[in-house]
Amino acid sequence: MTEATSWQKSGFSDGSDGDACVEVAAAPGAIRIRESDEPGVELTTSRAALAALIRDLKGRVDPPGRT
Repeated sequence: MTEATSWQKSGFSDGSDGDACVEVAAAPGAIRIRESDEPGVELTTSRAALAALIRDLKGRVDPPGRT
């Protein structure tokens, strides 16, 4: 029996139940990512790769001195 996937919406979503957000779910040994308006299309990555992407993006978006 397979477990149901527990998708979580981004904290940056608009807060509604609409389809304007990114969702993530943990899977054994991986992280799954999808857009709520395209739930059938998923990306799968490792925790380390996602953490590196977030660090890189955060460094590009946040002003210097704010990490």
